[in-house]
Amino acid sequence: MTNKLKPIDPYAAAGVDIDIGDAFIQSIKSSVNATHNKKVLGGIGGFAGLFQLGRNYKNPVLVGCTDGVGTKVALSQANNKIGSIGQDLVAMCVNDMVTCGAEPLFFLDYFAASKLELKSATKIVKGIANACKLSNCALLGGETAEMPGHYIGKNFDLAGFSVGVVEKSQLIDGKKIKAGQVLLAIESSGPHSNGYSLIREIVKKKKPSQSIVNALLKPTHLYPSAIKELIKKIDVKGMAHITGGGLTENIPRIIKNGLLAEINLSSWKFPKIFQWLQDSGKISQMDMLRIFNCGIGMICVLDQKDISKAQSILKGYKFRSFPIGLIKKSKSPTQIEFI
Repeated sequence: MTNKLKPIDPYAAAGVDIDIGDAFIQSIKSSVNATHNKKVLGGIGGFAGLFQLGRNYKNPVLVGCTDGVGTKVALSQANNKIGSIGQDLVAMCVNDMVTCGAEPLFFLDYFAASKLELKSATKIVKGIANACKLSNCALLGGETAEMPGHYIGKNFDLAGFSVGVVEKSQLIDGKKIKAGQVLLAIESSGPHSNGYSLIREIVKKKKPSQSIVNALLKPTHLYPSAIKELIKKIDVKGMAHITGGGLTENIPRIIKNGLLAEINLSSWKFPKIFQWLQDSGKISQMDMLRIFNCGIGMICVLDQKDISKAQSILKGYKFRSFPIGLIKKSKSPTQIEFI
């Protein structure tokens, strides 16, 4: 009797398992399809995602955003808590997008690893899909790549890309910002997905409790649904998503020349996780403000008369908000000042 040996798969021998890739597609199909609406044409598995814009816009402007999760991936891996970084990935894109008044339409992800591990990869993509659903955004497609020899050990990386739309007449670009208006801050969930190279260094030296690590790994807040209602009911003059560069660099991005954002540092207290980072890392207050969001994930510029109504809307989405400063006239090139 002759033994029939299974032929060696040369691609698998090189470190890429096509069968695992196929199993991965099957494991995420239902989660991805659950994000689709009638504007999505076709389903998962094609060479390109198809999305029908429809005829609800007179003069539509398409908005594109791309981002990653950075080294928060490494901290998540080290603590076996990768389930939430899918939300981080989506949030970093769609939160940028809504600052100009756009509505997220669809999202695509790119997942690259040294070796595709079915269970962990599925968990990540299901997290992406859930975050898309919460943002009313279709997960239109994605790419998964096994790259042995390029990524070392069990390393992987994530990137995301999102497209949205806004009626040109409703575009929020900061041009209506003027002196006397108020900066309303919307709370963050923690450091979101910024500053983690420094955070990991502090964690490595201080070896914090699990509760601290859990706080550092909280998923980034998703703001689109709340912002959508806010701009529908209130004339929002400008918005800034507080990401890399903290308050110091992100707020001036929406302030035109001749104006200054005056931020009152006594108007809020750094949440405990930021106090821990500041104390443990011996970081100055100004460095905290230019590295981290310090408890503020989004800034909206509004007329004083709209503050109370805006806070009520945000409270309905379980977001705490608080005024932190004023827009003032200025002859200085400096566009932000802390008092």
